Amino acid sequence: MTLNSKYLVLALALLAIEIVIAVFARDQFIRPFFGDFLAVIFVYSGLRIVFDNTFIIALISLFIAYFIETLQYFKFLEITGWAKYKVLAVVLGSSFSWLDILAYTLGFVFILLVENFEIIKLFLKLQLETSRK
Repeated sequence: MTLNSKYLVLALALLAIEIVIAVFARDQFIRPFFGDFLAVIFVYSGLRIVFDNTFIIALISLFIAYFIETLQYFKFLEITGWAKYKVLAVVLGSSFSWLDILAYTLGFVFILLVENFEIIKLFLKLQLETSRK
């Protein structure tokens, strides 16, 4: 098994960004929305260090985010008594939001677009050539 150093560096950079957001951001966009957008990309990058299948890993990352949001919906931390652990509460989040679901989904779409950029360029080139005829 080989480790993908490109994704290791990306995952570490995203982790650092997420920590900065969690500690310093107190706004209505960066922390609640952009942080969730990046969270899916962070999980994806972490998994891609070891695994190769782009689409499957992106889908697993999205499902992990949805699962965590579902735990928030059912007040998992409160039910288990784990809400008192600040780090766990920050990592898992504390309240369900449909905007979080949207942010996760947009992160997933972003992953697919970036990872398949060459395919997109080829598709656009074909579209342009077809429209010229």
